[in-house]
Amino acid sequence: QVQLVESGGGLVQPGGSLRLSCAASGSLFRFYAMGWYRQAPGKQRELVAHITNGGRTNYADSVKGRFTISRDNAKKTVYLQMNSLKPEDTAIYYCNILDTDHWGQGTQVTVSL
Repeated sequence: QVQLVESGGGLVQPGGSLRLSCAASGSLFRFYAMGWYRQAPGKQRELVAHITNGGRTNYADSVKGRFTISRDNAKKTVYLQMNSLKPEDTAIYYCNILDTDHWGQGTQVTVSL
């Protein structure tokens, strides 16, 4: 099993930016495809972006052009750079191995005036 810890969330105004980090503890991190997910209160958890072990990326239509997922295998860390934030982006953000259902605490992102 791999332990994942999200950080970097906070309160930001519309149009602002945040960078989320996901630190992994496992030695096999470099072999896994990783994803960032989010869940708003009363809503279903959704996949926001993912990145393969080779660095290929994909994004949900709602964040395409605004968010960038990246990884540093030496640091065993996945990042989510979020720009041009909107109130609709408000949610708890989680990272995980793709197609794995073991969730951590996440990090809260709130976009509000």
